[in-house]
Amino acid sequence: MPNPVSWFDIYVTDMNRAQKFYESVLNIQLGDFGDPSDHNIVMKSFPADRENYGATGALVKMEGAPVGQNSVLVYFSCDDCSVEETRVESSGGKVARPKYSIGEYGFVSLVVDTEGNMFGLHSLK
Repeated sequence: MPNPVSWFDIYVTDMNRAQKFYESVLNIQLGDFGDPSDHNIVMKSFPADRENYGATGALVKMEGAPVGQNSVLVYFSCDDCSVEETRVESSGGKVARPKYSIGEYGFVSLVVDTEGNMFGLHSLK
């Protein structure tokens, strides 16, 4: 049985601002992603390798989709989440809870992006 999460969307108001934030904090490049439904949706995809563990997703700007009120928390894998955490505030976000231990499962930081969405950074060290 595969892992239950196959995709995630992070809804945003300002795509350029959100794209710069995630690219800066995670040190990645988001890719262009066509509108899958032809409903004037703007999407930028996170890098993906279908042969490796984990799910990927996209930033999504769509009329009628609320932002910053999420009740699902996405965690991004890191070598050491404190490294990405140091880039959050300089990229326009906020650190909600600095790196802390989750026992044998490693460490997490909880941060807020430029759109008001909270997400997690997870690492084993």
